[in-house]
Amino acid sequence: MNPNKRSARHISLLLTSLLAGAGILGAADQATVQSQNDELARLRQALAAQQIQLQSLQQAIEQLQQTLNKSAATPSPASAASKAAAPAKNPCEAGPDAQTPAFFRLGGVCIVPVGFMDLTGFWRDKNAASGIGTNFGSIPYNNTTAGRLSEFRFSPQNSRIGFRIDGNWNGTHFIGYNEFDFLGVSGGNNLGVTNGAFVPRVRLYWLDLRKGKFEMLAGQSWSMLTPNRKGISALPGDLFYTQVLDVNYMSGLTWTRQPGVRFLYHPTSKVTAGISFENPDQYIGGSGGSPVITLPAALASAGGGQFDNTTNVLNTPNLHPDIIAKIAFDPNSKIHFEVAGIERTFKLFNPNTAQYFTKAGGGAQVGLNVELMKNFRLITTNFWSDGGGRYLFGEAPDVIIRADGSISPVHAGGTVDGFEATVKGNTLLYGYYGGTYIGRNTAFDANGTTRVGYGFTGSANSNNRTQQEVTFGFNQTIWRNPRYGAINYMMQYQYQLRNPWFVAPGAPKGTHTNAIYMNIRYTLPGGIPNF
Repeated sequence: MNPNKRSARHISLLLTSLLAGAGILGAADQATVQSQNDELARLRQALAAQQIQLQSLQQAIEQLQQTLNKSAATPSPASAASKAAAPAKNPCEAGPDAQTPAFFRLGGVCIVPVGFMDLTGFWRDKNAASGIGTNFGSIPYNNTTAGRLSEFRFSPQNSRIGFRIDGNWNGTHFIGYNEFDFLGVSGGNNLGVTNGAFVPRVRLYWLDLRKGKFEMLAGQSWSMLTPNRKGISALPGDLFYTQVLDVNYMSGLTWTRQPGVRFLYHPTSKVTAGISFENPDQYIGGSGGSPVITLPAALASAGGGQFDNTTNVLNTPNLHPDIIAKIAFDPNSKIHFEVAGIERTFKLFNPNTAQYFTKAGGGAQVGLNVELMKNFRLITTNFWSDGGGRYLFGEAPDVIIRADGSISPVHAGGTVDGFEATVKGNTLLYGYYGGTYIGRNTAFDANGTTRVGYGFTGSANSNNRTQQEVTFGFNQTIWRNPRYGAINYMMQYQYQLRNPWFVAPGAPKGTHTNAIYMNIRYTLPGGIPNF
């Protein structure tokens, strides 16, 4: 029945009842009224029954909602496993009220610009002539001209630009990450006129695919041996390479950026295991990029050319990729623990005897990053190796070569320990100690009297035994907004110390330097969250 007609019918029945009660209607009419009253009573009963049904239905809906909420709060093992295996979220896929970074869409992918613009000023009390980055192993001694002069420079070279691409295809989440800086080697900087010959270089250029519990990354990335802050993620914000302004980071830190491929497995949200195959390099340099190994006379040309002495990088023969394995535990957001290992193999052909020599090397690393109290973290990472010196920023050679062409790995290890604290949400304070130890490894040349190798009596003072660093600084956020970027002011103080294996009579027993960095940075929306 039409609702309007039903209402009119009810009003008519009520009026008739009122007239009958007032005695205005006759007997016949009163009989009719009685019939209508009976009908009205039946309608009231029907409405009461419908009201009871509606209440029952509402209770059933409320019970169902409570059941659904309980299921969401306590997921089944299957749904928990699915959640644990979920990939990193697309930064562009957020609610309408969220302050997402600036992005644009191209087809079905989301592109977020990353990077920042830097102006860095730095002062050193010795003229290391290494630019914005510190060559830890070649700090000038006080008995040299460079050791008697200080240096000050401004540089925009640490500025970075890049982009991150996110998308999903058939249940696979993929990330493409690209990042450039301007620290590449230039042919000749005309500092007196333009200061503009800074060459851009590729820092990162990789693709990551993840589906369920399995993940693969290919391209140029931070080595998987680089310590993590979270899981085994390759994103810069999930890595630990300190908060310092020095673009070479710290003495004792294991890191490199190089091409490779890695495979990861996520059995739960708290555990990640991985193996990577990365670009190899038979390295006999040291002291921040200077040749330091003394080669046997008969192999100085033929044998040395088979190893990277910092000049013949691309023509160095290598037997197989460096193999790195790693497992990370993140029981909660406050604790990260990881263990890593590396295997390398070195090979040489002695043309004088037509003999091949092969030697395996390797190392192990343990790291811990823990929030001891709110906004205060302690960090330690420790590495020890036989033949892993290249991964300590090339501060140590991997091996020495004996007179017959056989290979002997050099012991080398490093540590970085310190704290990071956030104060009032806008100020980051940090302090670290870093150290590198390089073992002595020597042999006799074919004549039986001349020493070769590293750290022998009479060796150059570039054959370092230890390199140590103490540094602290702050990062002050002046202004920030996820949609517009951020402006930061930063400072770092750095004290470096190095000691050689052999000290000639009258020569300094070691050397040190003090350095101060100052930096103003504008970070792009969606920019790099770590330095």
